[in-house]
Amino acid sequence: MTNNHEAHAPSGRPSTSPPGSADVPPITLRSPAELADALPYMLGFHPTDSLVMVAVHGEGGRFGGRLRVGIPATSEEWEDTARQVADCLVSGSRRRGVKPDGIVVFLCQDPRGDESGQRVMTRLRPLAQRIRLACGALDVPVLEALCLSAGRYWSYCCPDERCCPAEGSVLAAPGASVMAAAATFAGLQVRGSLREIERRLTPLRGPAAEEMERALDRTATALVPKILDGATREEVGAETVRLARALMQRMTLALPAETGPAADDWDDALLGDDEAASLILGLQDREIRDIAAEWMEDEEAGPALRLWRALARRCVGAYGEHAAAPLTLAGWVSWSTGDEPTARIALGLALRADDEYRFAQLLHHACNEGIDPEGLRQCLREERRRREPRRGRLSAAVRRDVTRPPGRRNRTSRRQSGRTAGSEQ
Repeated sequence: MTNNHEAHAPSGRPSTSPPGSADVPPITLRSPAELADALPYMLGFHPTDSLVMVAVHGEGGRFGGRLRVGIPATSEEWEDTARQVADCLVSGSRRRGVKPDGIVVFLCQDPRGDESGQRVMTRLRPLAQRIRLACGALDVPVLEALCLSAGRYWSYCCPDERCCPAEGSVLAAPGASVMAAAATFAGLQVRGSLREIERRLTPLRGPAAEEMERALDRTATALVPKILDGATREEVGAETVRLARALMQRMTLALPAETGPAADDWDDALLGDDEAASLILGLQDREIRDIAAEWMEDEEAGPALRLWRALARRCVGAYGEHAAAPLTLAGWVSWSTGDEPTARIALGLALRADDEYRFAQLLHHACNEGIDPEGLRQCLREERRRREPRRGRLSAAVRRDVTRPPGRRNRTSRRQSGRTAGSEQ
């Protein structure tokens, strides 16, 4: 089997992603071990608690569309899930004009409690069998089905213990295989695990979340009547845009020293609770959100993505649905800047927060169908030029408004001083 350049996976809901670019030299995979090793490179991240299916085409076994969905928590859901994912992948491939000649299935789940990896494999075997039957009913055979757990893999299709022993086979160490070298040469990246990527976009917990929810309550009491009043709605929108640009500039001037969760802590410290609450509520207005979507490239993309991630983490408690807006914006910036795996995860989380959020629905579908984001970028550029005759970088007014970065202040120090970052400007 061969794998081409791009492989994608949405989060939380069954969906397909298109085959990769034909311009990248193929990588040949000849065994279950190589398939297991290739999975993170096909998706762009290490899947956790995931059912992954990959379409296979032609005599050479070229990989096509991919699908990822969380493994249902109860076995009662397995029958319906198997039918849905099989139909989703096969119908998605047919829409692109090529019915799969076969499918490769991966079941990835860490052990729970004292459970062993082998026990996970045994527990998930009925799910693997249901998927094989569902694909067979669509006249598409499952060529291989693998379980990945506790650093090992098992084949549900190979009965030969010489290559697929009962205790499983050890997965190659990350970056230590021929597949890893070939993937690196082909430009494939692994952006951590699904769990790690989702953690950067999920709400805060504990005392910080309680404090944030109180800020949201206060701000909602003050802002919602103004948003609903046509006479003051435009004023709230203008203030939301001004504040968002100011915070982007603050983040530009205060770059984190590290990446990942440490960088998120840094950004959280730069953003006051009342500021975050004002932005979260302001972004519920579609017109304001569309203006924010224009910050998707060049020097604006980085600070915008940091801001949207930080706001998504502040949508706590009763305000969980409000996360759909910043999560969708985070997904859009990720997609616009070429990080499609993260885009799908963010958009999937947006739809988990509000499954009727239309902008997330449209972006999720377009990203899964392999549509070039340049068309939407061009539309947003034109709209910005129409609205801002002197389009450019952050305005001089905003630059004057933000005289210095507030530094890395924790919430305790803000409470002690009685001031938010916004009151220091």
